[in-house]
Amino acid sequence: MVRLKPISFLTLSFALFVCPFLSSVAGDKKSDKKNPQQVAAYVAPTDPSLYVGADTCKTCHDEIYSGFQQTAHFATTMDSKLDAHKGVEWHGCEACHGPGKAHVDGGGDVSKIFTFKDATPQQTSSRCLRCHQYTEEHGNYDRSMHLANGIACIDCHSPHHPKESQYLMKAKSPELCYTCHQDIRAQFARPFHHRVPEGLLQCNDCHNPHGSYRPKQLRTNASGDEVCYKCHTEKQGPFVYQHEAKIEGCMICHSPHGSTNQRMLVQNQVNLLCLSCHSLNADAGPAAIPTFHNQSQKYQSCTLCHVAIHGSNTSGVFFTP
Repeated sequence: MVRLKPISFLTLSFALFVCPFLSSVAGDKKSDKKNPQQVAAYVAPTDPSLYVGADTCKTCHDEIYSGFQQTAHFATTMDSKLDAHKGVEWHGCEACHGPGKAHVDGGGDVSKIFTFKDATPQQTSSRCLRCHQYTEEHGNYDRSMHLANGIACIDCHSPHHPKESQYLMKAKSPELCYTCHQDIRAQFARPFHHRVPEGLLQCNDCHNPHGSYRPKQLRTNASGDEVCYKCHTEKQGPFVYQHEAKIEGCMICHSPHGSTNQRMLVQNQVNLLCLSCHSLNADAGPAAIPTFHNQSQKYQSCTLCHVAIHGSNTSGVFFTP
């Protein structure tokens, strides 16, 4: 019979202290490997001997090559129009898929070349961002909400067989956006809406799908203010008397996608919207509504009197512009 030595209190204390720490470190390393945000940017090899050229790819992938040949990518990569990128790693199919010599020598071994099908959104998008990250439109995609939610470039764009020639889109806007944003589709079905379904506006007129520093990936106008002022310039000001609600943005009062109110207000009745701030139980904001206001149906629209509700240069209570 083997007699075990008793474990000292010091040894036991050390084990209880160190083991959770080591397991935490191991867990962190394991999670880092699974965390797609940790994937480094793709850097293509520059050795020309590793590349075989697009004509070699065409011998097996003629159908894909034929579709790719009709896109703007083909002209850019094949005709050397990328002035800043002259190396062989920037041309043809291998500009995106990486060097193909090992793939060809292996008889078409798919493990010897990068394929987008089984890669993470971060891995696939890093290939696209090699060229597109320096543009104002795409510069924030690596921190965008789309990428953070697992949406890769190729989920919206098709480099080989695009349905829309413009931007190589898989479908026309807004139908492409609706595949994920079904709730927004329902809002546009309301009686009063911005004319996106009619084709007069597009989702990306207001939102930058590739990322923005503003909430909801909203764009800004030329002066850096809310994108609404790009069209509704008369509402911007500056005014001598500014409606304080505008500090919180247009959407504090308006529902931009659609509403049951003809002014696209978040509530159907104007007075109820105003009373959400101008009431006796309001926690903050302007003074409560005076008791002499007649709230019968005939006078329920506050803007009958307060006509310059976005701001005024002559009236502190917005009676005149």
